[in-house]
Amino acid sequence: MTVHVPPAAGSAQAARTTPAARTTPAPGATAVERANTRLGLGVGMDLPWGEKTGFAESAEGGDVTPRVRAFLKRHAGHFGYSFFAFQPRNRARLRATDYVRAYDRLYEAMPAGAPRAFHQTLLNMGTPEVYDRRPVTDFTNELHARYGFSWVVEDLGIWSLRGRPLPYPLPPVMTERGLELATENARQTRELLEPPLHVEFPGYTEGGSFILGGLDGFDYFKRLADDADVWVTLDVGHILSYQWLRGRTGQSMYDEIERLPLDRCRELHLSGCQIVGGKFRDLHHGILLDEQLELTRHLLPVCPNLLGVTYEDPVYGEDGVLIEKSRRNYERLRLLVAEWAGCPGRSAS
Repeated sequence: MTVHVPPAAGSAQAARTTPAARTTPAPGATAVERANTRLGLGVGMDLPWGEKTGFAESAEGGDVTPRVRAFLKRHAGHFGYSFFAFQPRNRARLRATDYVRAYDRLYEAMPAGAPRAFHQTLLNMGTPEVYDRRPVTDFTNELHARYGFSWVVEDLGIWSLRGRPLPYPLPPVMTERGLELATENARQTRELLEPPLHVEFPGYTEGGSFILGGLDGFDYFKRLADDADVWVTLDVGHILSYQWLRGRTGQSMYDEIERLPLDRCRELHLSGCQIVGGKFRDLHHGILLDEQLELTRHLLPVCPNLLGVTYEDPVYGEDGVLIEKSRRNYERLRLLVAEWAGCPGRSAS
């Protein structure tokens, strides 16, 4: 997920839901927490304002574009849950009232009652900078009060520096001090958010990002998850990007996977990736690699608290039909997840 413009925001409430503290559902637990069930395949969508696949301005306060509506009409029945990634409408101070009309219309186009999550892009938990996150968590909590998010997820990364967004989030600073700061950021964010926080394993795309520090990525992430006491999301492409950087290709892509916080993993992400000139590229172009499906098959039985697997950023035309090159492995993913979840793959339209 990339963020297109930097915004700001306003107020917050303290809250809770952590892996260590939760053995039975809290009184205000979401339906997902109460059921603690396998949700199957979900969809994640990046919906920037003003793009053909995204949100459009309207006299009523915004709406999804016809292309998005066509995709949801055709495919929404495939998915047991959904999230969309926050993209700022403008550079103004964050106000939920500027977004809810468009978000209402998005959810009106989706099956009623399905769990909803939210992909933030403003929490910036990997940054070495210290600042007040309450404006962003307050905004998120206000949306949660309206839509009942089952969780909030964001990549552990540096999304902005000194208020300026980066084209693609960088990995956190891979030093002991960087880990200390990122852990405190994640802990603070978890405490400020009303819905549960999922911290996503960062991307390490060679040529698309650079790494400061030499700590091991898997150890870093596990230590952060344990010390901040957070649930995690494992992006399969991000894991492979890190393995490729370490020279672990082919069967070696499974090496040391057990060092990740698998017991804290609640969600897997898969987005379109490609290997270009021997380098792993997280392109979000909708086309899944065979390696992503193979690693997903490996992860499903070793993540005991997993809720769902998300197909992130599908690519489709004006008619809502997935691009041809994406269909084969998308269908393979649907069948794989349906077998794991014990459901028939949902509607096949």
